[in-house]
Amino acid sequence: MAEWVYPLGSASDGAWQVSLGPTEAGNSSAPAVPGWAHTGIKVAVLAPGASVSLEAAGEERIVVPLEGSFEVTVDGVAHHLRGRASVFAGPSDVLYTGIGRTAVISSAEGGRVAVALAPAKEEYPTRLVRAEETPVELRGAGNCSRQVHNFGTPAALEADRFIVCEVITPGGNWSSYPPHKHDEEKDGETFLEEIYYFETRLAPDSPIAGGPAEAGQDPVGYARVYASDERPIDVNAEVRTGDVVLVPYGWHGPAMAAPGYDLYYLNVMAGPGRVREWLISDDPHHGWVRSTWDAQQVDPRLPFSA
Repeated sequence: MAEWVYPLGSASDGAWQVSLGPTEAGNSSAPAVPGWAHTGIKVAVLAPGASVSLEAAGEERIVVPLEGSFEVTVDGVAHHLRGRASVFAGPSDVLYTGIGRTAVISSAEGGRVAVALAPAKEEYPTRLVRAEETPVELRGAGNCSRQVHNFGTPAALEADRFIVCEVITPGGNWSSYPPHKHDEEKDGETFLEEIYYFETRLAPDSPIAGGPAEAGQDPVGYARVYASDERPIDVNAEVRTGDVVLVPYGWHGPAMAAPGYDLYYLNVMAGPGRVREWLISDDPHHGWVRSTWDAQQVDPRLPFSA
């Protein structure tokens, strides 16, 4: 399990708190993960006035503010990302940089920023996607309700290889459910690696929200990945802010928000086959759950917004 689960601090690299990348991209900006080929993620915490740099490489990138606002200079052109107070405050401005471009990320007031990346070859223009342009999807129903920000999906962004989105799950709910897979190229399914970068918080409707934190309060969530064929994988991970779970193949889900704690994750997907198609197969033992959603309401705690 250790090769697919990276608790905060176990995948750091210099200024980057999290830095995970593909083996086959020798010019990737992130250290290689054995057995990993198509996606990567970097996360930095910047002090006021600080910056981090990304050299030109054969990879496309999306800069995603997690907390705070940022200035991103791509090949000498500055782009302002208004950011947000936290990942639970609705969508943020994000910046797609394209390939082969240097980028400098800075923050006047400080904050936390993620960079999703994937090895790529086709050239697409740098693009600033404003928060108000981001398609917001309320997916599922009942205790399977979650909120999805589709800023890096084919319908919202022109890109070469990756699909990038973020998901917020209210406390007590399950997302990435029913369990599903995308680990084969066949009719109705595409092979895509997937990254989950997690953040957690005490839910606003918790009995102790707004008061002094109780001793031992520790916002957690849980992530499950298990084998869909002869390839072994068995992940049942407790996750907190800054943790990463990699899904190379297999059934994955649910991602569980423990009661009292909201759960966020940034997803990065890419693969070697059909370009930017997210086609999945449900675990046949649990796919029936989807049919129950028509009779249920979306969780009234959604949508999350500033």
